[in-house]
Amino acid sequence: MARTAVPPPGSRLLVVQPLNRRYCTECRTGPLPLLVLEEGTPRCLDCADLGHLVFLPRGDAALTRRSREASALWAVVVRFNRRRSRYERQGVLVEEEALALAEERCLADAEARRRRRARDARRRAAEDLRFTGVFAGEIRRLFPGCPAGRADAIAAHASARGSGRVGRSASGRALSKAAVTSAVRAAVRHTETPYDQLLMSGVPRHEARRRTAGQVEEALSGWRRAPGAAPEGGPAP
Repeated sequence: MARTAVPPPGSRLLVVQPLNRRYCTECRTGPLPLLVLEEGTPRCLDCADLGHLVFLPRGDAALTRRSREASALWAVVVRFNRRRSRYERQGVLVEEEALALAEERCLADAEARRRRRARDARRRAAEDLRFTGVFAGEIRRLFPGCPAGRADAIAAHASARGSGRVGRSASGRALSKAAVTSAVRAAVRHTETPYDQLLMSGVPRHEARRRTAGQVEEALSGWRRAPGAAPEGGPAP
C-alpha cells in the first residue's frame, strides 16, 4: 500500500486529506477522509482527539480567521499535490460553536456593508442629480435659446455615471465651455440632423460629420441667441 507523504513539521496541528486508502492504526477504522500522522502512522480524528471539530473549506478568509480566533482548538487541513510535490492547504478544522459565532459576525458585517453600499448609492445619486442640474444650468447660460427640456436631457445624458461621456471628464466636471459645447453639439448632431441615418447607411463617421456640420452649426447658432433676439446681422423682430 502506498504511503502518504509526511507533511512538513510546524507549530500548528496538521490534518491530512490522504490520496490513498488509509486506516487508523489504533482503532482500525477507515478508509479515512482525514487523518493525523503521529510518528508517521495514521490515526483517525477521534483517536487523535480532534473528532469534535468541523471542517471549514478554504475560500473565505474572514470566516476562517474569525473561526480560528474563537476556537480553543483548531487544525490546518492539507493535501499533497503530486504534480507540484508539495502540501497545499485545503481549509481548517475548528470547533462548531466557534464556526457558528464566526458566521454570525460575518453576516453582521455583510449587513453593515450592504447598508453602507446603500448609503453610498444614495449619496452618489444625490451628487449626480446636483451636478446634472448644474450642467444643465451651464447649457442654458451658453445656449439661452435651447428648447425647453432639452438642456436637462442633454445634461443627464452627458453626465451619466460610468458612461465615459464628456460630462464625466475632468473638463466636464469643471464645466469648461468646450466640454459643455461638445455635449450640446453631440446632442444636436444625433437629434437635429440625419447623422445617425448616414452612419446606418454605411457612410464613414468623418464623412457623416462633414455632411451634417452645417446643420449642426446652424442649430447651435440659433440656440446661442436668447428667445426673441435677432439673428446676427439681421433686424430685431
